[in-house]
Amino acid sequence: MTVLPSKRVLVLLALFAAALALVPLSGDKYWIKLVTRMMVLGIFAMSLDFIVGFTGLVSFGHAAFFGFSAYMLHLVSSEEEAVNLIWALPACLAATGVLAAVVGALSVRTRGIYFIMVTLAFAQMVFYFFHDSDIAGGSDGAFIYFPPALMMGEWMALDLGDRNALYLFCLGSLVALYAFLVVLLRSPFGQVIQGIKVNEHRMRALGYNTYRYKWMAFVIAGVVGGYAGFLFGCIDGFVPPELLSWRESGLGLVMVTLGGIGTLFGPVFGAFALLGVEELLRDRHLFGALAEHWQMMLGAFVIAVVLFMSNGIGGQVMRIVRRPGEEEPS
Repeated sequence: MTVLPSKRVLVLLALFAAALALVPLSGDKYWIKLVTRMMVLGIFAMSLDFIVGFTGLVSFGHAAFFGFSAYMLHLVSSEEEAVNLIWALPACLAATGVLAAVVGALSVRTRGIYFIMVTLAFAQMVFYFFHDSDIAGGSDGAFIYFPPALMMGEWMALDLGDRNALYLFCLGSLVALYAFLVVLLRSPFGQVIQGIKVNEHRMRALGYNTYRYKWMAFVIAGVVGGYAGFLFGCIDGFVPPELLSWRESGLGLVMVTLGGIGTLFGPVFGAFALLGVEELLRDRHLFGALAEHWQMMLGAFVIAVVLFMSNGIGGQVMRIVRRPGEEEPS
């Protein structure tokens, strides 16, 4: 059964979060925005790992919930003033949850390659709905003119249009959602879905309705992925239909694989590594003419991590911090 983080790993993650909290002090707009994007994609990758690494459901359509929630933010937003975060966020997550419930109810009836293809098909349906219709800008994408703000009467407690406020909100969301998923996985529900991944037939023989548990896990992952999409829409104030595409789902799987399947925190590191290395390889001051071929070098980096790090960056971290004589995570 997949191992959840030890106390040493949690201490390391706390130090990592503390380091992230210092980034806004730099005052550099570019790096603040880049790290904000990393954290949001880390939430997205973490939500995908919840069903891939802990439930055994490899989805190739997870971007549908990511992009759908961002589009919902566009639809509930106003061109005149910021909407209240108190109702805008729950509304977007509720709509995303309904979509995940419908897609999951049909997809979870399949397994293996059929599950992958069904989730991909549903994601492409959502993609073409927004791409080919005028409901939200069509192929040109949709704008969010005023990101949501947390309003308490006439007092604006939090404005997500401010880059530092958005950064800290994304950091707090990343920490809170990670803690929520860890607690959930340590609960009886979490133990059941991990048991389903190991041996679904045995769990069914023990009397568990495995379909219901897999469906619930799928919906939870979809809502968390939608949370990431909501935040992503606040970064640039623009939602392109490509957020719903199979490419975005593929990038999510790359982040999960790079960070370590079934580690939960690993995919967050995977998102930071993927975007960070991409940023590094595109720097002409460091790589000169080779920077034009950064995709090839990035692919070599991903291959190297997969080949030489058992279970990616997260697995390597757990091996480094474990006590001498302690059994290696499986």
